[in-house]
Amino acid sequence: MVLIWEPLPKTLKQLVLLSALFRLVVSQGEDEKQLRRSTGASETIETYNQFYNYVDLTRRLQALAQSYPHIANLSSIGRSVEGRELWVMRITVDPNKDTPGKPKFKYVGNMHGDETVSRQVLVYLVEYLLAKYGEEDRVTQLVNSTDIYIMPSMNPDGFEKSKEGDCDGENGGRNNARNKDLNRSFPDQFDGTTVSPDIVPEVTAVIKWIKEKKFVLSGNLHGGTVVASYPFDDSASHPQQDFYSQSEDDSLFRYLALVYSQNHPAMKTGQPNCPGSPGETFKDGITNGAYWYDVPGGMQDYNYLYGNCLEITMELSCCKHPMASELRKEWDLNRESLLAYMEKVHMGVRGFVKDAVSGAALSNVSIVVAGIRHDLTTAKFGDYYRLLLPGTYNITAVAPGYLSKTFNNVQVIDGKPREINFTLQPVVSEAAGKTPQTTTSALPTSHFVAPSTKASNSSQAHTVPTTPPFVPPGHEPIHPKEFRHHNYADMELFLRKYSSEFSSITHLYSIGRSVQDRELYVMIISDNPNVHEHGEPEFKYVGNMHGNEVVGRELLLNLIEYLCRNYGTDPEVTQLVNSTRIHIMPSMNPDGYEVAMEGDVKGTRGRNNSNDYDLNRNFPDQFVTITEPRQPETIAVMSWLKSTPFVLSANLHGGSLVVNYPFDDDKEGLSHYSRSPDDEAFKQVAKAYSQENPLMYKGHPCNDLDPEDYFEDGITNGANWYTVPGGMQDWNYVNTNCFEVTIELGCVKYPLAKELPKYWEQNWRALLQFMHQVHTGIKGTVSDQDKVGIPNATISVGVIDHNITTGHTGDYWRLLVPGTYAVTASADGYKPLTTYATVSKDQAEVVDFRLTRLNSENTGHVSTVPQLTRSPSDRKLSSLIKELSLDQGLEQLVKSTATDNSFRYRRPKDLEAFLRGLTLNFPQITSLHKLGESVEFKNISALEISNNPAEPEPSEPKIRFVAGIHGNAPVGTELLLEFAAYLCINYGKNRAISKLINETRIFIVPSINPDGREQAAEKKCSSSRGLTNSNDKDLDKTFFGNSMQHLVEPEPETRAMMNFIQSNDFSLSVALDGGALVVTYPYDKPVQTVNNEATLKYLANMYARNHPKMHPGDTACSNNGQMGNVPDGVMKAAQLQSHMGSMKDFSMDFGHCPEITVYTGCCLFPAANQLGTLWAENKKALLSMLVEVHKGVRGVVRDRSGKPIVGATIFLNTTLKVSTSEGGYFHVLVHPGTYTIDAIAEGYGSHLKQVFQVVVTSHEAAAFVLIEFDVDNSIFGFQREFVVACAAASMTALVLTACIIWCMCSAKSDHQKDGFHRLRQHRDEYDDEIHLNSMGSKKSLLAHEFQDESESDEETLYANKI
Repeated sequence: MVLIWEPLPKTLKQLVLLSALFRLVVSQGEDEKQLRRSTGASETIETYNQFYNYVDLTRRLQALAQSYPHIANLSSIGRSVEGRELWVMRITVDPNKDTPGKPKFKYVGNMHGDETVSRQVLVYLVEYLLAKYGEEDRVTQLVNSTDIYIMPSMNPDGFEKSKEGDCDGENGGRNNARNKDLNRSFPDQFDGTTVSPDIVPEVTAVIKWIKEKKFVLSGNLHGGTVVASYPFDDSASHPQQDFYSQSEDDSLFRYLALVYSQNHPAMKTGQPNCPGSPGETFKDGITNGAYWYDVPGGMQDYNYLYGNCLEITMELSCCKHPMASELRKEWDLNRESLLAYMEKVHMGVRGFVKDAVSGAALSNVSIVVAGIRHDLTTAKFGDYYRLLLPGTYNITAVAPGYLSKTFNNVQVIDGKPREINFTLQPVVSEAAGKTPQTTTSALPTSHFVAPSTKASNSSQAHTVPTTPPFVPPGHEPIHPKEFRHHNYADMELFLRKYSSEFSSITHLYSIGRSVQDRELYVMIISDNPNVHEHGEPEFKYVGNMHGNEVVGRELLLNLIEYLCRNYGTDPEVTQLVNSTRIHIMPSMNPDGYEVAMEGDVKGTRGRNNSNDYDLNRNFPDQFVTITEPRQPETIAVMSWLKSTPFVLSANLHGGSLVVNYPFDDDKEGLSHYSRSPDDEAFKQVAKAYSQENPLMYKGHPCNDLDPEDYFEDGITNGANWYTVPGGMQDWNYVNTNCFEVTIELGCVKYPLAKELPKYWEQNWRALLQFMHQVHTGIKGTVSDQDKVGIPNATISVGVIDHNITTGHTGDYWRLLVPGTYAVTASADGYKPLTTYATVSKDQAEVVDFRLTRLNSENTGHVSTVPQLTRSPSDRKLSSLIKELSLDQGLEQLVKSTATDNSFRYRRPKDLEAFLRGLTLNFPQITSLHKLGESVEFKNISALEISNNPAEPEPSEPKIRFVAGIHGNAPVGTELLLEFAAYLCINYGKNRAISKLINETRIFIVPSINPDGREQAAEKKCSSSRGLTNSNDKDLDKTFFGNSMQHLVEPEPETRAMMNFIQSNDFSLSVALDGGALVVTYPYDKPVQTVNNEATLKYLANMYARNHPKMHPGDTACSNNGQMGNVPDGVMKAAQLQSHMGSMKDFSMDFGHCPEITVYTGCCLFPAANQLGTLWAENKKALLSMLVEVHKGVRGVVRDRSGKPIVGATIFLNTTLKVSTSEGGYFHVLVHPGTYTIDAIAEGYGSHLKQVFQVVVTSHEAAAFVLIEFDVDNSIFGFQREFVVACAAASMTALVLTACIIWCMCSAKSDHQKDGFHRLRQHRDEYDDEIHLNSMGSKKSLLAHEFQDESESDEETLYANKI
């Protein structure tokens, strides 16, 4: 607020001024008297038992400076309202001059005059540093290497009013002498300057000091609680509390705050227990400022935004002005924290920036760290100090008039700063030094995201309106002054010039090359051009698709100049650049342009590319098959569109004056209206352009050339004008999220250069207005209940039959005309959610979705599978898999792990030597296994890469990479050898590579058919020489199951691989072949249905989507007749070439492992100089397989005692099954979705009382699930208790029966004994009778004797036994 004096009478104003001057003189006089009385007083030993008032403080500091002149210098940066000096003690070696290479650090205390502990603690710190210098190594090193500034009191006037023992500040003193809170008086990023500098001279002095010194790190010491607070302190909407206002360096600020809190015994507990707020707690003793409470105009935010300096605020004590007896305790509590925090000024990156020609130091050079939208500038010696957490960074130095320079992959480690020095080359240009430069002094507010309503546990959709663009009346933007035709060399220099001069908002890159090897340049213009920012739409303009239609090319160069030169000064341009990532491709057909002729009105020279193909008839078409070979320019654009989530686009042409929108053709191929599902939206964006071009809007474009043409409102449906099969705009709409129209800019295709200003005048407003359309419709984020974005979620709108999908971080944009719509978000594994959104004309409606997992609410018989408690290692792996699966994770990994390559083709002997070399150089992570021999006795080997290759680790997934099954396609062999070297070289150097190797068992078989490889010849793209082994067998037709082995003896190479496949529990296999450009999945044999085909196709898709040429679906190969337009570059193997006995099919049927085959290129045996390009194309995709193998479902099966169960069968969705291996582990790869899990194990009862579910996503590592069985209690299918009871009853019956039989037999035995006795008696009598009487026959006697004895049953039985 500015003081207004005018209403006061002149005399009254003079009296007020005299009164103020009198108070100032009296105050100074009293202070000077007291100082004179104390002059010459000797320094006393610190007693820690009193507060120093201004006089005592001054005396103390002066005495210390006099005692330590070699390391201490006392100065004042200004005066308070009442004329007291704002003392600062500078502590460093040689403190009277600035020394290059020493970062500046500061502490500021007593900003609130009644918060007094900081004032005393900082005096004690000064004393400690000075006294311990030369005695303690830590202090000595700190003083030698750091330029330390300590201001004990920023508000000396307030201190004089404060009273000892006043804990709550009731006696005043918080504010300065004009009753202004100094910590609400700094310029604010959201509210600007709200306090007149005259009212707060203390703030004015500190601002000047901050800007002059360029401090690196700072601490602002306060009182009232015990916590460390970090930026931001406020937000745009200023909610009182509970709004986390995050800075670009949020993680770094949190770390710095933790350094202080964790070294403070009380603060680190997070429980200050202050009497005024006993329940207030702070996790780990730190807090985001705005989240605690909103502080507009705070000093710490000012330091960060405008001062090059990172500052946090430390609250030191509950009592603001405690009794002096507490001071010793407060010093002891804070001493270690104060020192540890100061030492953090030496972290991150530091260095110097110099002129390459003169060697002079360059000040005010911007130091830009990619991915962190907060730059700092160099100091007067060209020195800079950029605090960073440990990690890998790309760092750029940018200065007006100089070519920017970037150091990529700068490794920052903990505890030691990394020195990176820049030498910048001056730009030889007339415009050097004259071009307005973007600065960071004023942060635009358009990026602020309003806080959403606190979410409940239920799913919800949240809508927030956004602000439409605003252009103030009367503003005159800067327009291009020079208009000319730019040939390729001229255009290239133009783009490089603007990329260099406006490097903070531009990024120049190439998406590929033309037939004649010219770069297809694209310029990105955005406030953070190098990365896709969450919530920011991607927009593109493409020009000069037809080489002789040149107006679009020149208009886009003009547009680049216009956006760059007006950024920061023109509100409309600034808002567009800040809120949109704009991609501009001036020329898609640079070859055609070079042969076109100026003045061509309706000709065709240069229209096509240098292969004479019309690029706008060369894209895959939804209605007809495009038979012409796909051109390099087309392939590059398709890959570009698949890799970037474009929302809206325009393709600039010439030859008429109209905006034409999809569809461009139809099934019949007739010229009539071909309506797309988004016909209304296309008409809206088309009119947005035509209405800003008055001549176009009239609808009569070319009266002289085509007088019959009429287009109502200057727009037309493409097919209604004439049919264009294979057009780019339809391909955009059908295959991506992007809506594209085609804009015909004029009747003359190649006008004279003098006509170009007219075209700019007619179209510049239309070009801007069309870009605004990207901010219409709806946009938002689809996230899960943990607020994590869900990629590839589907957004569907009512009856419009055209869905779009979310990006890597869950953000989306969907163009719609005004109206109310039912919008549904759905994703695999989540419950769909529908909400209604009302869309207005000029702004996007924000519609956020929070989806609930299908198994998040367990009802009925559905339950989740129990999961093992994850170890820290598992958590790190899960985090890594997610990091590499989302956004640019893999891309960043590829960029950060470049290796030197020297590609050549290796013969089998050289291959063996290379593999042995890897095992010798990296013995701790490699092991070489001999699988067998070829027909000609060449080794077939597998290289294992793992952190512990000698020990089995059944919990880790195994992945197999195989190549060379056809000797005439050796590219895969060389790629796998390079892949093996790449992994080994980066182990221990790159965090991600090291973790993947530690958690995976990788097997690489580079050549299955070494005999065939010996026969093959380089540069033979179609030759079959070397395809077979030495027995003339195509090895990929010799893999048969057990039944066939009795009929056909397998080839030795086949036998080696079959044994290898069956003896290892592989989770995934990737085979590399050649002769095509596609990824295939099982089966090769002609089968009608494939179990789990969705998963097999998903795995193939994962490889193709990370390959720049496969994913766009352009797979045409002229050498073998393979047609293009394969969706996503993936197809079932049998569709490519159906045959029996393939390794892929054997792996599926007998190895229970999915295998995909990657055909790396159309040429079977390309020249060696092409291997580098092929490696670059496949590197990211190969790495993606190491990520994918950690997804799906994995777990362990065991019994209740913890014993693992081997051979248990796990069923997923009842049809997919997998068996447990050693240790009871199982792992199966599946496509994203929800799966029910069941399990059986021989000898165990089913443990499943319920149906269990697990959710698999495309970006998360497999959950490790636990399945436990009870020991089987059943016998013959019956309960054990029932069987035991039955057995007992049976045994009882048997015993009882035995007893009865025994008793019966026992009775019979008595009769039998009597019979024997009688028999003996009769025998004796018979003998006597024979002896006495020889008459009669023996037969008659015997018959007579036995007649009566044999009549009883017992004796009959006995007789039978005789």
